[in-house]
Amino acid sequence: MTTAKRDTYTPETLLTVAVGVFNERGYDGTSMEHLSKAAGISKSSIYHHVAGKEELLRRAVSRAIDGLFGILDEPGAGRGRAIERVEYVTRRTVEVLMAELPYVTLLLRVRGNTRTERWAMERRREFDQRVADLLKAAANDGDLRADMDIRLATRLLFGMINSLVEWYRPQAAGGYDSDQVAEAVVRMAFDGLRTESK
Repeated sequence: MTTAKRDTYTPETLLTVAVGVFNERGYDGTSMEHLSKAAGISKSSIYHHVAGKEELLRRAVSRAIDGLFGILDEPGAGRGRAIERVEYVTRRTVEVLMAELPYVTLLLRVRGNTRTERWAMERRREFDQRVADLLKAAANDGDLRADMDIRLATRLLFGMINSLVEWYRPQAAGGYDSDQVAEAVVRMAFDGLRTESK
């Protein structure tokens, strides 16, 4: 982990460094000492801006959660047939994950050991439920296969999307950009879920 220079330190720099350390060491395995060393600043300088590492965690996972829930407010998520909306949400979820990779990685790794982690997990479940509701609506419209369990389909869809945090690295992604990856996810998921006549 490279250290940030003291003269370029900002609260945003601190957050970026903290997310990197949390992802590398795990939130529970990270101390304020680890954060101060990685940021190149004293612990008292960190405490000047945040109450502690849980506030940094809250800011980090909020960034990921806000990005995901922001998708649901976009016009493409609210207009058209349910199948079009769920494909849009899926595509945009992949794009947000790739754009906010360290933050979403952290969100996906929280385990519920703190109040912030429990809050983040509840928000993730809420997002997943909103997508499941769209899948259910698409099935009710006759656009998705009736023999597919919606809860299982939702879990498999998010399993595929969330696996990106394990292998996707912008600098070593084999030349794939976010549009290509998002389109591949949508095609793999929905070509298999669509009814034969669609």
